[in-house]
Amino acid sequence: MEYLRTTRNTAYIPSGIYVLRVGTLIAAVLAVCVAQMGVAIPAVLNGLFQQNLGTSSAQLTWISDAFLVPICVLELTFGVLGDLFGRKRLLVGGALALAVGEAVGVLTPGTALPADTRLVVLWTGQIIAGLGAAAIFPTSLAMISAGTYSASARIRSVSIWAAALSAGNCFSPLLGGLAAKLRFGADPLAGWKWAFLVVLALALISAAVSATAARDSSSPEGRSLDWAGQATIAVALFALLYAFVQGPTSGWRSWPILSGFAVFAVFLALFILVERRSGAPLLRLDFFYNRNFAVASAVTIIGMFAFLGTAYSTSIRLSAIQGFSPLKTAIAFVFLNGTALVQLPVTTRLLERHGPKWPLCAGLVLMAGGALWLAAVPAADLSLAPVVAPFILVGSGFALALTALTAIAVNTAPNHLAGMASGSANMLRDFGFTLGPAIIGAVALSQAAAGIREKLAASPALRHAYAAFLASPAHVPAAQRAAAEGAVHAVTSGPLGANAVPATVITAGGRVLPLNPLQRVAFDALSHSYSLGYLICGAAALLAALLTAIALRAGADEDLPDLEELLDE
Repeated sequence: MEYLRTTRNTAYIPSGIYVLRVGTLIAAVLAVCVAQMGVAIPAVLNGLFQQNLGTSSAQLTWISDAFLVPICVLELTFGVLGDLFGRKRLLVGGALALAVGEAVGVLTPGTALPADTRLVVLWTGQIIAGLGAAAIFPTSLAMISAGTYSASARIRSVSIWAAALSAGNCFSPLLGGLAAKLRFGADPLAGWKWAFLVVLALALISAAVSATAARDSSSPEGRSLDWAGQATIAVALFALLYAFVQGPTSGWRSWPILSGFAVFAVFLALFILVERRSGAPLLRLDFFYNRNFAVASAVTIIGMFAFLGTAYSTSIRLSAIQGFSPLKTAIAFVFLNGTALVQLPVTTRLLERHGPKWPLCAGLVLMAGGALWLAAVPAADLSLAPVVAPFILVGSGFALALTALTAIAVNTAPNHLAGMASGSANMLRDFGFTLGPAIIGAVALSQAAAGIREKLAASPALRHAYAAFLASPAHVPAAQRAAAEGAVHAVTSGPLGANAVPATVITAGGRVLPLNPLQRVAFDALSHSYSLGYLICGAAALLAALLTAIALRAGADEDLPDLEELLDE
């Protein structure tokens, strides 16, 4: 017999009952840290991706979203699979799939092949890696929550899990920044592959640790694969994300985009209908009858949208707009993500003493304050100093909010539904994460493109210079034609491409010649549009804080199963 001290008394648990052990906790937090590194790595490498692969704005967004979409779409199903067949094998298999995906990314061909072919290989690797992460996130959290039987025990374990996720966010920019300084073969712009190789190695280490140290657990009672639920939610979420990402490129009124929104609405309704009628649903809709779970679900989507929208805006601003090196960008992201590790003891103590409501509200207010502060800092200021303090505010707020939201989600479900609760908590978080870059990118790039068009329409001299630039490949020597065509292609690909091509070039003789007449116009338009992105994120975080203050029930959740229920099973 073993004993577990609860908030009420000391109770004895039969030895056959699954209890969280140190080895399992280490395996879970290592796995989630590595998986989050895979999610976050592209953020600091956006500038290199654009230079190395010649991406359009939408293609650049899809490098991150190719990883995020499988996570968002499949987390609920992997939660069920862990409940049915054992969570340990999913933790190991997820890490191995993550390693395979990173390996495919490393094998992205060089410049000898067309850019579209190279992108397809990279996207494929990101999708495979995303499948692995989709298994890791709900499984690691379920292994923690299923082995803890009091709110305080779960808060401590969930705080460690959330800190590990934040650590992945913190380490990945440093890894990307350092790796990008190294040459990979003959291509000086392919240093990003070293970052993928490091994640690959860490994923293999994580698989080995999980295989040797983790204790298996499962909860198959009343659970089965819900194929209809998985199919309908997958189609709904993918259609919505496709519409947001492709909207600026295809046009918001084009039939593919309008069809995407329509498909989302139809299949979301079908998902709700299927889940209501299913004997073993993918997601029990009666979870949402619990007030705290319902409010926390909405706050999770809005709050995580605000955080990753801020992080995405920061990544684009520092790397693709201001032209910071990956290492300098990484330093900024350390301030954004590193606070979670430092404040872990404080976060845990706040949640234990005051419950999740007010720490969550405070975290969202900090995030809002940091995002609104960033909106007021002009991109023309090329120093990191003005953005350090708002980054710390956003990062500190995120650490509080993430831990509180995760604790609410897992504390409102009984232990035998830990996989479903963990899957839903992770899906909602990652859905918000996925919406952040998609929506902010769509709004910012649309606004920037409109600003460039307005400048062109208002200035005949600018139109004349732009027309001459577009015609320049036909008038340069044959040896320079490919470079001129590449510059024209980049500028016409969108605002980010227009900003990436320099306004002037220096000849071998030292003469300065005009090249891209839209560079300064694009820089100003992007600076304004991504400031708008920060404003949207700040407003979203304030909305989530208001919803938390008004609607979330304070105090400990009483829905945790009593140990007496456990002994009766």
